[in-house]
Amino acid sequence: MARNGGNARLIAGRYRLVGQLGRGGMGTVWRAQDELLGRQVAVKELHLDEGLSALDAQVQRERTLREARTVAQLKHPHVIVLHDVVEQDERPWIVMELVDGRSLADQIAESGPVGQREAARIVLALLDALGAAHARGVLHRDIKPANVLMEADTGRVVLTDFGIAQVAGATTITETGTFVGSPEYTAPERMSGRRTGPESDLWSLGVLLCTLVSGESPFRRDSLGGVLHAVVFDEIRAPAQAGPLTPIVLGLLERDPARRLTAASAISLLGAYGAHPTSDDGLPLAPAAHAPPPGPAAPDGAPPGGAGPGRPARRSRGRTVALAVAAAVALAGLAAGTVVLLERGDDGASHSAQEGDKGGDKDGRGERTRTPGGADDRTGERDDAPTDQPPTGPTTVPTAAPDGYELITDPAGFRVAVSKGYTRSYEAPRVYYYSPGKAFRIGIHPQTLDPRGAVRVMREAHAEGPRRYEGYRDGRVTETTHNGRPAALWEFTWNGARDDGGARRTYDLSWDEGGRMYDVWVSAPVAEKDEGRRHFDTAVDTFDRPGGGN
Repeated sequence: MARNGGNARLIAGRYRLVGQLGRGGMGTVWRAQDELLGRQVAVKELHLDEGLSALDAQVQRERTLREARTVAQLKHPHVIVLHDVVEQDERPWIVMELVDGRSLADQIAESGPVGQREAARIVLALLDALGAAHARGVLHRDIKPANVLMEADTGRVVLTDFGIAQVAGATTITETGTFVGSPEYTAPERMSGRRTGPESDLWSLGVLLCTLVSGESPFRRDSLGGVLHAVVFDEIRAPAQAGPLTPIVLGLLERDPARRLTAASAISLLGAYGAHPTSDDGLPLAPAAHAPPPGPAAPDGAPPGGAGPGRPARRSRGRTVALAVAAAVALAGLAAGTVVLLERGDDGASHSAQEGDKGGDKDGRGERTRTPGGADDRTGERDDAPTDQPPTGPTTVPTAAPDGYELITDPAGFRVAVSKGYTRSYEAPRVYYYSPGKAFRIGIHPQTLDPRGAVRVMREAHAEGPRRYEGYRDGRVTETTHNGRPAALWEFTWNGARDDGGARRTYDLSWDEGGRMYDVWVSAPVAEKDEGRRHFDTAVDTFDRPGGGN
């Protein structure tokens, strides 16, 4: 359309197009000269959907102009500056600052993945940018390497292309009944058609972080169907190159948006890197793995670092998953259609964090349970132990279990006494022991040290309690000791999950020992809290690491 030279097309009597910078499904970006101010700018020509009636086309134009004006009000050093929005030839044009540099997509394609330090810097900048956008009610909805620019001279990170952004309370500017976005970077709740919020942008940022350190999305597959399946169902693993960034990756890639790492928590974890001992790459050797997750946490008093008794750290599909894909070729640009991915509970209601599955069907094939200290009931194989290194240094070894209990040597590297008849379930990286019917639930979580210490971790978790647990009450954190080391006891009551039949009481002890942080907790019905406390005291009193080994 545009030609170099004096005859190049003039838009709105001011912006002269001098060359095409790029083209995508949402529009074409031109380099242009602002003849009024004598500067170069980028001008994006938005493509209107083909086949729209004149009335629908006018509605879409007006919506685009209205929402683009809202986005233009964002003022942030890491957000592209929108100078103007105009209409020419019955189509919208958005005038933006011209960033001299290349996109992250081009950079990775040409130079390969970036290091952990650079990835942390980029993600911090984008978190800051998203904070400004979300504060004004603007969701980006298409965060991916192609939409992040790196200014050549300064290294400034610039989030661009709000072309499918959504303003709170408004209809998306490209809404035509079809899916918009990049499937590999799209949060599962968006694919399911559920109402989305800032958490969906944070999921996309988690995928971007994986791409930065490894060179590709963890959901890259050979087909569109494979991508959809990977986003919704496949086990989520951080790339090996993530190293100490792994807790942030897994926190952002939590499928349940209510449990996803918040922007504030992610910023805190990334910001802590400068305050702790670093690896050769300049990052801390043990980033905080215990940051409180956002929103309501899993039932039963999760330790602050993630899932609690009754919910695994990496959540897989729910008890019943209905996958409905109608004309999925729409995502591949072959036809108009919709994609609906529904994750529902047995009653047809969307499965949420507050409902809780109490350690039920984790992988769609039935729960993996084990008699204490024995083999897997279904396969005869032993569960894998946690992948992190075992603790070192011996502790006191109990010689006998109280009446009614049995002393179990767990494959995860510890010994504990539990009531006879309890079954073991390994839900990485936590171990659970369940009573028949799961009225009583014991959880043990060996993990890396948290630089904040057990007392502060528990106090921060207690502060988050009202937001994480429905009906949170009677909560308190008591400083104590365990095996002569500082420890924190967190106790609270909450309303319980939908099928718990009533309120529950949780007792949770956290302490550091042998280069590890440990959480041991018990959840019990409020009516049987005394028995729950007895199980808890027994578990804590008998817990040890025989020989410090596995």
